[in-house]
Amino acid sequence: MEKKTPLYDLHLELGGKIVPFGGYLLPVQYETGVIKEHMAVRTACGLFDVSHMGEILIKGPDALSNLQRFLTNDFTNFEVGRVRYSPICNEEGGIVDDLIVYKFAEDEYFLVPNAANKDKDFAWFQQHATGDVEILDLSDKYAQLALQGPKAKEIISKLTDESLLPTKYYSFVRDLTVAGVPCLVSRTGYTGELGYELYCAPDQVAGLMKALLEAGREEGLIPCGLGARDTLRLEAGMPLYGHEMSDDITPFEAGLDMFVKMDKDDFIGKQALKEKTPPTRIRVGMVLTDRGIAREGSLVYHGGKEVGITTSGTLLPYTNKASAMALLDPNVSEAGTEVEIDVRGRRLKAQIVPLPFYKRS
Repeated sequence: MEKKTPLYDLHLELGGKIVPFGGYLLPVQYETGVIKEHMAVRTACGLFDVSHMGEILIKGPDALSNLQRFLTNDFTNFEVGRVRYSPICNEEGGIVDDLIVYKFAEDEYFLVPNAANKDKDFAWFQQHATGDVEILDLSDKYAQLALQGPKAKEIISKLTDESLLPTKYYSFVRDLTVAGVPCLVSRTGYTGELGYELYCAPDQVAGLMKALLEAGREEGLIPCGLGARDTLRLEAGMPLYGHEMSDDITPFEAGLDMFVKMDKDDFIGKQALKEKTPPTRIRVGMVLTDRGIAREGSLVYHGGKEVGITTSGTLLPYTNKASAMALLDPNVSEAGTEVEIDVRGRRLKAQIVPLPFYKRS
């Protein structure tokens, strides 16, 4: 049975269309619709309930050595107050999940995994932990909002001391009062826009959401659902677990090479990744040149030969182009290469393009 976030009743009040996602009941869209919500984030601002995400704390004298072994990225040069992204690999080099890590102290790290994978990740960390380390699932103690769009700073500044906001991308302030609510605020997001993610106590998040929506009314802030969150991340070329990443897809195949530090000491999956280099398929972007939309799971052809499969695809609202990401044979992955995508028995022409499809200027 799906859980409800602390904002469930407010979503209904605001006209949210509720669907099951990652074990939770969440709004896929509001009465405004996905396209208007997407465009609000690109041109003004949108507010998302992301309270379904997990929160795991790793602390103790051996916290760093465990983190180094659990994750493919390197955390030895990681400063307090910064945020860093990393995949987690299994022994075969496939991706268990991807997450972001907040450094609270030299011996304390706050991890935010994907909602549907939180329990799996927590069990994985516990199973592979060694030495003097404590791993705590704090997911029930946090609710989370994502304020995303070019006017995000203007809006949040009405409700807090602007001089205390995190300024660098992938940095955070642990104790900041926003609209009277104690929050952790980070300069992070999953939309390709300027934005903030706010973590607070579950019993205070409804008041915080209402205060943000009221503060941003003149700037065009609207609540946004899962539909826009997905089209925004796809337009920004960001991979999604279960699509561009899975237990059978390596970070090198997913195009996450920069987050895999092969020169650091051993981490889970390192040996398998060595053996699977170079990858036999890689993530690419494609724009359809024929009319039609390619969704996930469509076969891709080049010169009459099957060369891969789409992982995500739709008509992207801001670029106004039918686009898709796919895992393709590296030999046909160069930008400008013409391919065909099988969409319900029709071969539609498409062209390989560089990712992301959209980049904030």
